[in-house]
Amino acid sequence: MQAESKARKAASMGLLMALAIALNFLENLIPALPAMPPGVKLGLSNIVVAYCLFYLGGREALFVAVLKSGFVLLTRGVVAGAASISGGLLSLAAMAVAMRLAGKGPSRYFAVSIPGAVLHNIGQLLAVSIMLKNTAVFYSLPVLFLAGVLMGCVTAALLRVVLPALRRVTPSKGPGRE
Repeated sequence: MQAESKARKAASMGLLMALAIALNFLENLIPALPAMPPGVKLGLSNIVVAYCLFYLGGREALFVAVLKSGFVLLTRGVVAGAASISGGLLSLAAMAVAMRLAGKGPSRYFAVSIPGAVLHNIGQLLAVSIMLKNTAVFYSLPVLFLAGVLMGCVTAALLRVVLPALRRVTPSKGPGRE
């Protein structure tokens, strides 16, 4: 029985990883959002990371975030990969803290996704600033902060919509989860 449970979890994680990569790829096919600075994206693949954090645990969310960044590194290069891992790790840390502070109820997805999106942008700016050895990239921070709030709301709303489908492909809730 234990082997079946481990196999189910491995299969579920494989499906979630494939979904995160597919959403990341799909998002890069979408043209730049009007009236937004270059590089602002919806963060669709972060829906999978947030789902993992809420329903599977921090290790699983970290696994998806790191492998997703590896995909970015392989497909879009070192700068994009560094920005992805930096943004992803800072975002995951922010979401983990926010999750501990957020109450129950449907608004918790927003309470976790918004700081995650904002800190994702800040993490990406940090990586680019270090790589370019230039802090001028932080001049875009006010706009990216607002974009993070907006995109965090979008990803939280989308997570609520896709939640029933995601719950069907993953093992039962873990300890301390819903």
